[in-house]
This record gives sequence, structure tokens and C-alpha cells, in this order.
Amino acid sequence: MYRHWLKLCVLTIVMLAGNAQAAVILVFGDSISAAYGLETQQGWVHLMTQRLDSSAPGKHKVVNGSLSGETTSGGVRRLPELLRQHRPDIVILELGGNDGLRGQPPALMEKNLLQMVTTAKSAGATVILLGMKIPPNYGKAYTTSFERVFVKVSQTSGSALLPFFLEGVGGNPALMQRDGVHPVAQAQKRLLDNVWPLLARELKKHR
Repeated sequence: MYRHWLKLCVLTIVMLAGNAQAAVILVFGDSISAAYGLETQQGWVHLMTQRLDSSAPGKHKVVNGSLSGETTSGGVRRLPELLRQHRPDIVILELGGNDGLRGQPPALMEKNLLQMVTTAKSAGATVILLGMKIPPNYGKAYTTSFERVFVKVSQTSGSALLPFFLEGVGGNPALMQRDGVHPVAQAQKRLLDNVWPLLARELKKHR
């Protein structure tokens, strides 16, 4: 009886240790991270899950909380519940593109992004901020202010920043869908490669 009890205790400890080692990654973005126009398994988030599983099986759990059409205002409302449900160690925040395309005030976007970063950090998560750019036809003043928002939020919050998530993809017709906004399947690996160095660095801190 004692041996049986001891086995159960050891098994429980092992299971808890295994769960403690699993890093939860929440991707919180818009249509680009929701694999708009593609099969889910073609999107960069799914490719990230596969890469993590192949490098360290069972050590990571990826939750995709992305929603097509999402803005930073919508993100402020949705994020707290996702944090409560999944308790992520890392939040990859990919929002702001739709704010820019709709001509929303950069100051509002900055306020919303900073609120989400603060909320995530208060819940114990590290934040990786994915910066975006918008087409030049919005005017130099607006595009400059828009891009500057991500830098300011990163500096204010101390969060890691990828200056341009679509680096090497955006503006290349061969890598974009007909709408000129969403990357094609062939571009998804490049998106993952853009994010990967920052993610790998943050994951080392959670070992």
C-alpha cells in the first residue's frame, strides 16, 4: 500500500514538473496571424507550432487568439479573457495594421497597444511586439507617426520589438495575395523567420 502511494506521489510530481516546463505562447493578432485566405495549417502560427514541436516536443503550447479585422480597440476588450483562460508565458502582439488602414489616430493606437502590453505583463507574460507599416499613399506624416507608435510602445514598456513583421514580404506582389495586404502561403515561412529570433531569445528565459 505504501509503495503504491509512493508511486502515485512520484508520478504526480513528474507530471507537474512536465507541465511547469511547458511554455504557453499566445499569438494575439489580426487576419495576417489568422491565416486569412489560407488553410490554417499554412499560416505562420501553425508553422511556428510545428517548428517548436520538432525542436522541443511537449515543451510548448501555442494558442492562436488572432481575429480577422481586429483593431487595437477590439484587442483591448478581448485580451483579458484570453489571458485568464490560457495564462501565457509569452504574448506575441500583432495588432495595429487595421487601425492604420482605417486611418485611426496613432495616439489612440499607442494608448491601446500600451494598455495591452501592460495588461499582459501584469498577468505574468512577456510581450513581443510585431511592428507594421502602411502604404505610402496615406501620406508621409501619417505613415511616420504610425510606424513610430510601435517604437514608442516598445521603449515605454521595455518590450521586445520586431520593427516590421512583413520584412521581405510586404510590397512584393509575388508574395502577397491579390488584395495586396495579406501574404500568400509561400511567404509564411519568411514571416516565421522574422519572428523566430525574438521568440527564441524569450523562450530561453523561460527554461
